[in-house]
Amino acid sequence: GMATNIPPHNLAEIIDALIALIKNPDISIFKLMEYIPGPDFPSGAFIYGKEGIKTAYTTGKGILQLRARAFIERRRGDRESIIISELPYQVNKARLLEKISELVQEKKITGIADLRDESDRNGIRVVIELKKEAIAQVVLNQLYQHTQMQITFGVIMLAIVDGQPRLLNLKEILEQFIFYRKEIIHRRTAFELRKAEERAHILEGLKKALDHLDAIISLIRKSSTPAAAKSQLISVFNLTETQAQAILEMRLQRLTALEREKIIEEYQGLLKQIEHHKQVLANEQLILEIIIEELKEIKEKYGDPRKTEIIEESAELNLEDLIIEEDMVVSITHSGYIKRSPASLYRSQQRGGKGIAGMVTKEDDFVEHLFVASTHSYILFFTSSGRVYWLKVHQIPEFGRATRGKALVNLLELPAEEKISAFLSVKEFEEGKFIVMATRKGLIKKSSLMDYSKPRRDGIIGIELEEGDELIAVALTDGKQDILLCSAKGKAIRFEESQVRCMGRVTRGVKGFELSSDDAVVGMEIVSPENGGTLLTVTENGYGKRTEISAYRPQGRGGSGIINIQTPPRNGDVVGVKQVSDEDDLILINNRGRMIRISANSIPIIGRNTKGVRLFAVGPEEKVVGVARLA
Repeated sequence: GMATNIPPHNLAEIIDALIALIKNPDISIFKLMEYIPGPDFPSGAFIYGKEGIKTAYTTGKGILQLRARAFIERRRGDRESIIISELPYQVNKARLLEKISELVQEKKITGIADLRDESDRNGIRVVIELKKEAIAQVVLNQLYQHTQMQITFGVIMLAIVDGQPRLLNLKEILEQFIFYRKEIIHRRTAFELRKAEERAHILEGLKKALDHLDAIISLIRKSSTPAAAKSQLISVFNLTETQAQAILEMRLQRLTALEREKIIEEYQGLLKQIEHHKQVLANEQLILEIIIEELKEIKEKYGDPRKTEIIEESAELNLEDLIIEEDMVVSITHSGYIKRSPASLYRSQQRGGKGIAGMVTKEDDFVEHLFVASTHSYILFFTSSGRVYWLKVHQIPEFGRATRGKALVNLLELPAEEKISAFLSVKEFEEGKFIVMATRKGLIKKSSLMDYSKPRRDGIIGIELEEGDELIAVALTDGKQDILLCSAKGKAIRFEESQVRCMGRVTRGVKGFELSSDDAVVGMEIVSPENGGTLLTVTENGYGKRTEISAYRPQGRGGSGIINIQTPPRNGDVVGVKQVSDEDDLILINNRGRMIRISANSIPIIGRNTKGVRLFAVGPEEKVVGVARLA
């Protein structure tokens, strides 16, 4: 079968477009869209994007995205609420509230604390109170994604034209309406002309009777029957049967002088009407002028402002536009709690200081990973089993320094046996970029960044790992850099990235570092062939140093490397390395959650085969577990 689904429009806009089309039959569809920007639904809300409208108006078919009108309202205690004031066309409010409740119960949306319907005669008002740690824009985006707060409306402008179904574009459907109105006005005018001529014909007879009043009265009085009188009137005064009948039915009161004037006045008025009707029927332009005049009267009487707001594609409700771009310190604990905090919360201190409270953790938990990323960046999460998950930094809950954060399993659909082991911050996915991965056992792998641009909710394979191995580090490159791997026992190896061929996602990689049985890779840096900058090395007991990167000569991939730092008991094993410059600030964190921020230029630059200096005063049972560079 065939179906039609034409959305409601704004009456005033339609009339303006019709008048424009009448005045300029060659007007384009896009010019008509200046008068009719799109459908106008009685429920208001938003039409999300213009492409669907353009397609519908140019082809007769298209899909519109409709969104509820919602805004974020601040409450006491720094909490926020989402207020819904308008719903998409034909969305049932009660069913929508039921769906939101189901999503909260199923934990598909976790940031909602309460849901209330405060609607009254003044309009819709649905209040969604959020939890303290919830990000309002993220919850709103989830509501659009999972509920009827965002729906599609399929436009099918199908109409019966000349007895056949036809799919019409915007201009064609307006032309058909104008054709229809022309037909209606032509028929109406022809009908009014016929009625006016019939009435004028009767008035002509009455007027003739008034002109010969005495003779007609005498004739009627002498007639034996009404039929005889009618016959005499027709023959004597040259009247038609209709006129004669009207004279016989005329009341005596119409014989007065006043009634005589009324008959003459009505007759003259009818003659003018008849002339006008004939002109209209003979001139199409007059019909079009009547259509315009009647349309203007309708607009004046019934026109009202547009209710549905159309959002341009360049200004669509982009979540990124609502979020300030700034650097965030992202931390993840050993037990899988994650949070982000503004980098500005961590003030710079002198090296060797005690630090400030960074995070309160349980006795059996500690911060295991720490890195810095922009709120607009993507985070690729690489797990212990080699899978990759995808998340935006702004989707990570924001907390203060001393708060542990939120369980990562609530943000990512991680199986119980998987654990996050490495991360990569990506501004955007593009060709010519590569992901380089290093494993604990010294394997190295390079793949195209585009291979990781569309992860599924349950993750994708990032690298195959042999039993007992795990992913240690990932980095983004342009394929022309050098790779520097560093081990826990103070060794390092540098080789050209070109020595590692590009592989697919479902591969294991190649040997990058020949390690002793008690050693393991703890860090990887991508360095420029021009040897700029310095390499910061940090040990578990809080010692570290900087060394010129030029001191690490390139060699063949798969070698045993050279000494990076001495690792006597005072230092302990190496826990992290970072490529830094004098302008960089650094954050170190220990297993008790204490952090320190120091400037890179406060750390001396010394040779490779040295012990370094104290960077972080760790206490008994404390170990440094992470280091991050602030941009």
